[in-house]
Amino acid sequence: MESFGTRLHRAITDRGPLCVGIDPHPGLLARWGLADDVQGLDRFTRTVVEALGDRVAVVKPQSAFFERFGSRGVAILESTIRQLRDAGSLVLLDVKRGDIGSTVSAYASAYLDPSSPLYVDAVTASPYLGVGSLAPMFELAAEHGGGVFVLALTSNPEGAAVQQARTADGRTVAQTVIDEISQLNRGATPLGSFGLVVGATIGDTGHDLSGVGGPLLAPGLGAQGAGAADLRTVFGSSLASVLPSYSREVLSAGPDVAALRAAADRVLVDCRAVLPAR
Repeated sequence: MESFGTRLHRAITDRGPLCVGIDPHPGLLARWGLADDVQGLDRFTRTVVEALGDRVAVVKPQSAFFERFGSRGVAILESTIRQLRDAGSLVLLDVKRGDIGSTVSAYASAYLDPSSPLYVDAVTASPYLGVGSLAPMFELAAEHGGGVFVLALTSNPEGAAVQQARTADGRTVAQTVIDEISQLNRGATPLGSFGLVVGATIGDTGHDLSGVGGPLLAPGLGAQGAGAADLRTVFGSSLASVLPSYSREVLSAGPDVAALRAAADRVLVDCRAVLPAR
């Protein structure tokens, strides 16, 4: 199987550098005139897939908004994943899992093993039990052509207390995460399969992203306060690796399918104006 990095590079070339999240929180369901129940969830996700599944390079369902409805919500998540893959989008499941030993191996199997009903192209993961604790995820991803995006510099203000803390060698915790993921991508072309999550709202933090070799997922755009122009400040010389991620900025245009497509097209134009051509 082709590596995730290779498939992502091709998807961005063909469809443009854009990831759109599926975040069906209660306020957004209400804005669409939908009930905050399983039927509303199903209608919401089917509409997003219809509007964007065959147009956007990467779609990022937020697992928690499905899990809150129990087994019926997870069943809709499984269906949404299948629909998106059938439409040609890469699926990045936002789960931010992190654990050790057999537990992290089970998470890896749940999302990165092709035999699982929740099998996706890539997942988000938390490294704060040590980047090495995620090795089963990295290994299964490499075996089956999957990807893992590891939290590094997140857009929430609380994150700095941990991520900006200094280690014994003087590097920040975030820089140690960055450096370890860089090692995993060494020699990969055209793009590594192991990425980082770096919030678009954080400004210039002085961290070195130049050697990552993999994709840099940039949430925080749109409703969270950052604009495409802010990507220059955050990523500097690493702009070519950035995958901008929008959620509410696009989803709030629904439930009209044409309006959702127009919103996605608009933010893609903004991103292309900032990012190098690919």
